[in-house]
Amino acid sequence: MEPTTAQVTSEESSGQVLPSPIDSVPTPQSSTHENFINRELSWLEFNRRVLEEAQDPTQPLLERVKFLTIFSSNLDEFFEIRVAGIKQQIESETSDVGPDGLSPTETFNSIQRVVRELVTAEYALWKNELLPELAKNGIRIRDVAQLSAKRAAWARRYFQEEVFPMLTPLAVDASHPFPQLSNKSHNLLVRAKAQRGSEPLHAIVQVPRVVPRLIAMPRGKGEDEPWDYIYLASLVKHHIGELFPGLILDGVHAFRVTRNSDLYIDDEEAENLLRTIEQELRRTSRGDAVRLEVETDCPRDFRELLLEFFDLTDADVYKLDGPLSMTHLAPLLANDAFAKLKDRPFQPARDPALPPHVNIFEVLRRQDVLLHHPYDSFDPIVEMIEEAAQDPQVLAIKITLYRTSGDSPIVEALIEAANAGKQVTAIVELRARFDEAVNIQWARRLEEAGAHVIYGVVGLKTHCKALLIVRRDTDRLRHYVHLGTGNYHPRTARTYTDFSLFTSEPQLTDEVASVFNTLTGLAGYPGLKKLMVAPFDLKTRLIGLIERERDHALAGKPGRIIAKLNSLVDQEIIEKLYEASCAEVTIDLIVRGICCLRPKIPNLSENIRVFSIVGRFLEHSRIYYFANDGQPDLYLSSADWMPRNFLRRVEVAFPIENPALRDEIVNGVLPKFLHDRVKARELQPDGSYRRLKPEGTEPREQAQLQFRERSRRQTKKLSRSKKERAAKLIPITKLPQS
Repeated sequence: MEPTTAQVTSEESSGQVLPSPIDSVPTPQSSTHENFINRELSWLEFNRRVLEEAQDPTQPLLERVKFLTIFSSNLDEFFEIRVAGIKQQIESETSDVGPDGLSPTETFNSIQRVVRELVTAEYALWKNELLPELAKNGIRIRDVAQLSAKRAAWARRYFQEEVFPMLTPLAVDASHPFPQLSNKSHNLLVRAKAQRGSEPLHAIVQVPRVVPRLIAMPRGKGEDEPWDYIYLASLVKHHIGELFPGLILDGVHAFRVTRNSDLYIDDEEAENLLRTIEQELRRTSRGDAVRLEVETDCPRDFRELLLEFFDLTDADVYKLDGPLSMTHLAPLLANDAFAKLKDRPFQPARDPALPPHVNIFEVLRRQDVLLHHPYDSFDPIVEMIEEAAQDPQVLAIKITLYRTSGDSPIVEALIEAANAGKQVTAIVELRARFDEAVNIQWARRLEEAGAHVIYGVVGLKTHCKALLIVRRDTDRLRHYVHLGTGNYHPRTARTYTDFSLFTSEPQLTDEVASVFNTLTGLAGYPGLKKLMVAPFDLKTRLIGLIERERDHALAGKPGRIIAKLNSLVDQEIIEKLYEASCAEVTIDLIVRGICCLRPKIPNLSENIRVFSIVGRFLEHSRIYYFANDGQPDLYLSSADWMPRNFLRRVEVAFPIENPALRDEIVNGVLPKFLHDRVKARELQPDGSYRRLKPEGTEPREQAQLQFRERSRRQTKKLSRSKKERAAKLIPITKLPQS
């Protein structure tokens, strides 16, 4: 059934127009500021949930450290993009306010308060819990000044041989302006004097990025020997005097600056988008400073000097009682010797419908296949493209590439297909944030191989995930399609939860072909029955689906909506959900990150519950479910419910119409999220989140763990099946000797 915008009907009786069902519902006062949560503060609450995973003592130790690094990395990006944008609004003296009613200045002040609270908790956790626990488990991060004589001698040799040649002291004086320091670079501000009583001299020493930020020291041969690490910045600081012979050092303090890293590109003005983005990438490493991080013992006069250099104020300074970035702890996570301090390894299962070496095109002519990553292996997507590249019956391959890995087997297969003379069309999104450089590299290689490379659509980011293969089968030309909620990125597919649909169903694959023609050609959007596509009709049709549930409820039928998203921000969609709630529609929202909707408000959102799950894997899939009075509509999508997804991106929501596959999600996947009582938190009306716990005899369920265990059982079942088949084979015996 094609979803359409619900129409309000009226009936005439004795010449009188009767009120429509919607007229009988109290109009929700949803436009008042109190009913919306500030977007930035909601994101900070999401990062608080990440920090809570690091604070959870039931987690393996290095998993706690991992979440600490994620928290730190998330906060970096938040300042680079979101805080940078807010500061620009403040400087331009804009009076724009969001649905929550906060001005840019009020938002910035609230951000400061929450971030300082979170950072204090982050460093207290590191210093008081994680660092001592690591030491108990034989992992010690040592202070260079307190090393034994033998260790200190090794550290000095390492400094002289591996680090010293990389260092360049940069004087700061009337003839040497303050150097342009890269975004998130680690630096030392040095103050020295030629002799006691003389004027102070200043210099900057940048800690080199090409040397590991956390250095593993040599270990003894015994298994029980501890692992000792030292920070590179601490090593440089300890030996900094060797860079300034003949001078008296009067203070050395580490600092880190975060810069505005957003890209500012006018597509219509850029004659060559690729070259423009390359130039803009170089500029962002030198963007305006938005945050200054210093060690807690950094004196005020040093801080004031740095603030003057970076044109910042005290509000932009964060004093840290520990390393300037937790992301430098990554070597601990990569060390295989610490496996016992990590989660149990997980190997994705192969879906029984797509075993290794199967002809995937033969399978898809018989049935649709749905994969749930990372519980189901991502390999079939890679294999499908590799098979298409080598299959002489495949004539054309079309794909959208938003993010992929630096060593992508998918792009290598596309290059192979182009070299083999197949028509390859790749819509490469050059503006995928923080992956621009990788995408530029692949775009150039694809062009060199003869592929048609389209650099997105003017004014839009191509965010949908679609693959179309044209094959000459024995009966006719046929389209084979993969649609996903996640990127064509084999590495992140092991840690992000997403869905993949494989199909050769004619109507759906023809619509995918129409979407590609719209993106690469001059034709306008034709309007489609099955696919909902942004920026054309996704939002209006979603509103229609919400209104339909509302109207069912008003007619006395049960209304039900379940949506799983990364973010919920769009004001109009939120107001429609409030409207549906007032009509007694039961609404469950599983929103990992930002949620600007305020649930459980009487006479507004009392029928809406909002859950967030932060666990071992990053919840990335988007699912839209509408009960439709027993004839449900279920969509998977690349799109969150945000203005940028509806208006400034190319997004696709695709239906799951096969009853068995739809049942798998509706009755097998969504309930597990809604019944999670380990990793789930519920949004409260005040914007805070409460961790859910089992009540009474309620089981202690964990969605991601259940999916992992199901995957492991499937792997064991397939393994047993292979062994049983092998056992039934009749052995070939040797003929007797004559």
